[in-house]
Amino acid sequence: MVHGDAFSIFQAGTANTIVSLHNHKGTVKEEGYMEAAYGIVIVGGGICGLATALALHRKGIASIVLEKSETLRADGAAIGIYVNGWRVLEQLGVAAELRETANGITAHRNVWQQGNKTTQVPVRNEFRCLKRKDLIETLAKNIPAGSIRFGCHIVAIHEDPGTHGAVLTSLDGSTIRAKKTFSDDTYHPGATTDDVSAVKDLALQKLKEFPTEFADMVRDSEPGSLNVVTRLWYRPPWQVAFGALQKGAVTVAGDAMHAMGPFIGQGGAAGLEDAVVLARALSRAAGGELCDDDDEKKKMVQEAIAEYVTERRWRVAMLSLECFVMGTLLRSKSIVTKLACVAMLLLLGSKSLRHTNYDCGHL
Repeated sequence: MVHGDAFSIFQAGTANTIVSLHNHKGTVKEEGYMEAAYGIVIVGGGICGLATALALHRKGIASIVLEKSETLRADGAAIGIYVNGWRVLEQLGVAAELRETANGITAHRNVWQQGNKTTQVPVRNEFRCLKRKDLIETLAKNIPAGSIRFGCHIVAIHEDPGTHGAVLTSLDGSTIRAKKTFSDDTYHPGATTDDVSAVKDLALQKLKEFPTEFADMVRDSEPGSLNVVTRLWYRPPWQVAFGALQKGAVTVAGDAMHAMGPFIGQGGAAGLEDAVVLARALSRAAGGELCDDDDEKKKMVQEAIAEYVTERRWRVAMLSLECFVMGTLLRSKSIVTKLACVAMLLLLGSKSLRHTNYDCGHL
């Protein structure tokens, strides 16, 4: 069994993206279950998972995406992408197409509940809002046909003692052997309740002091359209900075590495950055031949993964810290805590959106 912070997430039931390398393709029947082997396997077909598959494809490296849903996971209305995310989409070759349906945003307008105060902050670099569905479908259609396998729910990862790789087990008992594994783009479902009406009433009570349009939106919503989440999961910044992000040939990316709140709008863009950095590192180290059984090549690939983790850790740790501080500022009632958070955000350059002016480099 693979252990460590990065992998306990997977065992808790989330759907990570696993990029798995093996030296052959095919399936064999063994003791009543199907065992499959692919070149590269990506478990989880969200933004980061599909971006990783596309980044590998652009480098001439084939992969297969395993997605537990029966269709593309395009839930959510819209997603804002800052300039750092658009730089990645340029590298993936899909930016021009996505810009055709995206809406440009030139300023943030903040409305403060206390004091009826309104502020406006200009956005100096590219910032566009697009439908999540458009992003997911565009990424998916640019990877080779047949590269996504739906309805494949991976529930466990074990270490393969023979190859020191990984064995992925699906819900139906099928297994996939992998020599190199990368966990990327996690989907975090929260605990839900069937008593939607009770939660809806509670939400309306909490919204009494908010502008009436917020309460109207909740009041007018159809019960069947509500997904009531009672428990949320995120990775605190100290886990990102100091936690285990690699176990041999296994690593994490996307939300599996840096799940964060929506306060700074960087979750999706950071996952896109992960995809490019990971694909670049693997391609540079292995020269495109990732499935070679040569021990020296295995060592090179593991070193490439370590380089990827090193490159990404500081970047995503700072994003996670900024998001954590922003969230603390919004929910805290202590004046001292609020002042400390404001000071920290000034140091981090939140007001100037410093975190958006980042370039992860060429693919």
